[in-house]
Amino acid sequence: MKFSDIAIARLLSQQIESSKFKSAKQLVSYMGAIQAQDYAMAKFAVGLRLQYATGKKIEKAIHNGEIIRTHLMRPTWHFVAADDIYWMLELTAPQMIAGVKSRHKFLGLTETIIFKANNIIEKSLRDGNHLTREELMQILSKAKIPTEKEMPVHIMYRAETDGIACSGRIKNNKQTYALLAERVPKNKTITKDDALALLAKKYFTSHCPATLKDFIWWSGLPVKDATHALEMIKKNFSAEKINNEIYWLPDSFVVPKLQKDSVHLLPAYDEFLISYKNRTASLLPEHQKNTLSANGIFWPIIVVNGNVIGKWKRSVLNKKLLIETEFFTPKNKAILSLIQEKAKDFGKFLGNKSELIIQ
Repeated sequence: MKFSDIAIARLLSQQIESSKFKSAKQLVSYMGAIQAQDYAMAKFAVGLRLQYATGKKIEKAIHNGEIIRTHLMRPTWHFVAADDIYWMLELTAPQMIAGVKSRHKFLGLTETIIFKANNIIEKSLRDGNHLTREELMQILSKAKIPTEKEMPVHIMYRAETDGIACSGRIKNNKQTYALLAERVPKNKTITKDDALALLAKKYFTSHCPATLKDFIWWSGLPVKDATHALEMIKKNFSAEKINNEIYWLPDSFVVPKLQKDSVHLLPAYDEFLISYKNRTASLLPEHQKNTLSANGIFWPIIVVNGNVIGKWKRSVLNKKLLIETEFFTPKNKAILSLIQEKAKDFGKFLGNKSELIIQ
């Protein structure tokens, strides 16, 4: 296996080049989790990895609780399959809570306040009462819980990581919170070792080829736990040493050979880039500053044959969807034609006609 094979292999393992899945729940479970702080782009990240997906189908899966949007790793929002949320949250929550302890101390968000807020949130969401964050903050404010500035974000963060709240149904085009225990019936708990092994298996299957450093970054797990997780599953995986790094992939995985040009418009924060500590297989160092910012913003990208060659953005003008592109490398007519097709696909996903603007 060559270094140049890595990006192409990831297009296949991540279901970008072709997908075997029709269900959002199955796809998200296969991926382990999909980063989702940009809600609209995260829906597209799920949809582009499915057969015949539309924005409405993804929205329905979220509305029905088949996939849940919650704080899960690193820490940030992720989509996770309902069947996986309990064991994964139990595994990753301790690191997420520890990671914001200093910020909570600065804000004055004590464990006493969190305990009181969690109780109020739990009572408020009972019996299928799905509420927006604004509605919950009004209730908390009446109970003398501080809700100014960053407090709402961090209060709900703890309600999620403590297993109290999760994403609810869409209400008047707004996202809501629901009681996790009602939204997802609790299934059988598994041991920490089983959870570690399962998470590692999901990651190194769906994101291969990948290194241990990549897995540590993606999962947010302590190095000791992540290393132990890989040790438990590696008997069914192959190791490839490339540029002094060890990449892991399932024994059954065959590195693909592209028969024609592969072109994709990938959304902001897509797993294709963000799920790896080392992104140089797809992203040249000189293009990094144009693709992701110093404070962690990942822009939507144009990927050709596994390589990032530009970025794109969407806007709406007079009810028309505009897709504007910016290229890091010289344009190619054949590639531009394929990008035009992908722009049309994005429009179809949103139920709108699109117009491509080349820059």
